[in-house]
Amino acid sequence: MGLKKKICVLGLGYIGMPTAAMFASNGYDIIGVDVNEAVVSALNKGEIIIEEPYLDVMVREVVASGKLKAATQPELSDVYIIAVPTPIKKDKTADMSYVEAAASSIIGCIKKGDIIILESTSPPGTVEHLVMPILEQSGLDVYQDLYVAHSPERVIPGKILFELVENNRIVGGINHASAIKVKHLYQSFVKGDIYITDATTAEMCKLMENTFRDVNIALANELAKICEAMGINAWDVIRYSNKHPRVNLHQPGPGVGGHCLAVDPWFIVEKHPALANIIKLARETNDSMPEYVFARCRALLGSLKNKIITVFGITYKPDIDDLRESPLLELIELLEEVSGIKLRVYDPFVTKHQYLCETIEEAVKDSDLLILGVNHKQFDSVDFDDIYRLMRQPNILDTRNYWDELLLSKKGFKYYLLGKGAITEE
Repeated sequence: MGLKKKICVLGLGYIGMPTAAMFASNGYDIIGVDVNEAVVSALNKGEIIIEEPYLDVMVREVVASGKLKAATQPELSDVYIIAVPTPIKKDKTADMSYVEAAASSIIGCIKKGDIIILESTSPPGTVEHLVMPILEQSGLDVYQDLYVAHSPERVIPGKILFELVENNRIVGGINHASAIKVKHLYQSFVKGDIYITDATTAEMCKLMENTFRDVNIALANELAKICEAMGINAWDVIRYSNKHPRVNLHQPGPGVGGHCLAVDPWFIVEKHPALANIIKLARETNDSMPEYVFARCRALLGSLKNKIITVFGITYKPDIDDLRESPLLELIELLEEVSGIKLRVYDPFVTKHQYLCETIEEAVKDSDLLILGVNHKQFDSVDFDDIYRLMRQPNILDTRNYWDELLLSKKGFKYYLLGKGAITEE
């Protein structure tokens, strides 16, 4: 590509920050842009305010080398990567205000020959119907003067830096020239295959990758409900069914969280609500799980009034600090509505929450029910003898099939497993 281009990354969150650091570590001059002044200030000191393995080391190195700096406004560059959030609104439609604002902010900077990439997960047609009309306000011919594409991230928190490099990638251009140009850019660090297509197809691919998983988790959650009603163990059904060479059932749980699985399918439903019936039902099934777990708590205790309930783990998945769309937060909101209830939370990855306790002992003291919400590895080695001694009623509801039922029963606990046993509500 000749001389390496200057890249402006708009949005320094879970995707933008690692992407900026990765390009910087591969020799590009990067300006990272974020409206959050705390993020900008921290980055310019070589610090980050999100948790991700090895990212702090990489950021510190590229900031010290001068390859990465941050600002609250974009600067004249050769490449603009939009990696801002696309949250879901209350009506289950996409909030595209951040993408719109980011695209609008670069109108005064872009010039002929520049590359504009949307990485933010977006409803199909976003590049064509939202981003391109904004770019046209620059007076440039978008098709002739610019290279525009959608290239969605495919990474998982906890392994972002590894997967940015190793995973296959899709580049959807507004034309072939755009797709090729962006493919060459990402080849500076991507070791996986890079496939090119059109922008709208790339947008739909990203959504369907997460929708596939969401639908299959919904199937597992529905199975869990059915097995409870029938008095059998869904986890056994899943384990034995998966012995079939062409079956791979997912696992049930208290709900689905994160910015991807809990959000992306709604972007498809938004576009074609009359056609996306399975997708919509799957989302509704997974969204129903916090309320289902709440009902189970009420059923096994008889009443939640004036009880002390402890929740172990409130992030949306194990061993990360990410609370986005966590179903455990919704479960806590449901529990809060019970008269006289006292709530306690213990999560080694969370530093701030109104019910957060500093120690396990504080969290379980005089508790009537311990809910395992997230199977952090640290919960594999808790002192159950100590927990049994401290609890008022030694009840455990395991939503992850993580703890040993036989062991806990021998220690005197009443062990309940999501997906096992018949439930009779009051």
